[in-house]
Amino acid sequence: MKGDYQELVDEISALLGAPATLENRDFGLIAFGAHDSDDDSAMDPVRTRSILTRKSTPAVRAWFEGFGITRATGPVRIPAAPDAGVFRGRVCLPVRHRGVVLGYVWLLDAEPGPSHAQLSAAMDVAARIGELLADEERAGADLSRELRAALTAERGWQYDMALGALRTALGPDAEGLHALLCLAPWPGEDSPSPRTVPGAAALCTVPWTPPAGPARGPRATGARSPGTAAGDGDGSYGGDAGPYAPKTTAPGGGAARALAVLVRLRSADNLAPATAAAGRLRGTGVAGIAPPRRGLSELDVSWREAASAARAATAQPHLGPLAEWAAIGPYRMLTALPPAGPDPAVRTLLAPAHAELARTTEVFLDHAGQAGRTASALGIHRQTLYYRLSRVEQLTGLDLDAGEDRLLLHMALKAARL
Repeated sequence: MKGDYQELVDEISALLGAPATLENRDFGLIAFGAHDSDDDSAMDPVRTRSILTRKSTPAVRAWFEGFGITRATGPVRIPAAPDAGVFRGRVCLPVRHRGVVLGYVWLLDAEPGPSHAQLSAAMDVAARIGELLADEERAGADLSRELRAALTAERGWQYDMALGALRTALGPDAEGLHALLCLAPWPGEDSPSPRTVPGAAALCTVPWTPPAGPARGPRATGARSPGTAAGDGDGSYGGDAGPYAPKTTAPGGGAARALAVLVRLRSADNLAPATAAAGRLRGTGVAGIAPPRRGLSELDVSWREAASAARAATAQPHLGPLAEWAAIGPYRMLTALPPAGPDPAVRTLLAPAHAELARTTEVFLDHAGQAGRTASALGIHRQTLYYRLSRVEQLTGLDLDAGEDRLLLHMALKAARL
């Protein structure tokens, strides 16, 4: 960002044939053009102090503001005042964005001075500086409260009010194209500053209910590591409290949390800013990305989609660690279902004692009921597969030759991972 300012200040210096300096509205130095003149009068105490200390004194600030620069919309010529240490007159170009002054470009004045056309061109560059300053100011704003309120409010007047507050805080960015991320679990209570995440418009932490607790089956006797789901690898679906007891605490104790990140996009076809933000922040967890949307009216929908993608990536590692909602397949429907216990027909199958049978069934259904491919994937003989499937039918009372029974069983096994 500083490099952008320097390039624009150098552009103004070239346009006007004089070294320029850029200060914010509090007279803090941001960038300055090179001084290659042998004339000692090209520098005076005020400009020297500004460059060396990167700020001006309150007295100098008050003196310059007395010429109306805070209200000006065009160049302001300020005469020399040797008693104040200002040996050379100044030309001040106010840097504004949407009517708000955000800084000033300063040039030493000389006769005959810049032409009207030169000053107009320089003011166009100052407007570009204003856009950068406004973007930086918005990026530095902590909008976590506004974003959290919008993500946690129920549809209705509270949601509308929260969304209105977020729109106001974001300004023109609110109507732009965004993607919403869910990163879970988030290890800390606080969200990082948007300044540390390029492209982030706002960030906040929210409560998070991860998939079920650690699996314990014939080959899963210890707690799973963070980020792995019950039933992964060893085929275990059950747990001490069953696979449907939500894990609501973080690994180190305390309530589990997720990080929500609203990322600006230039194009709906390019999610690179969102994936880059996820890669920077994800750590050892997973990230879900909602489809891009313009404006904020469906922010609650985007959050459900991002959180669903994160849940799916936690439950099915092959979907993550970075999962787009559009790519999670059946989990788009499964994560939208209200929390409920297992269907009575499959409850017995999901017990830890039958973890291997549950895994066999899921692989069989994943392979569209093709026995040869299933046996190969499991590394077992086909007759062993048939025996296991017959046991599944006995335990569940379901007919694996019936399409609706297979659908019920498949959905139940996938839902168990959530």
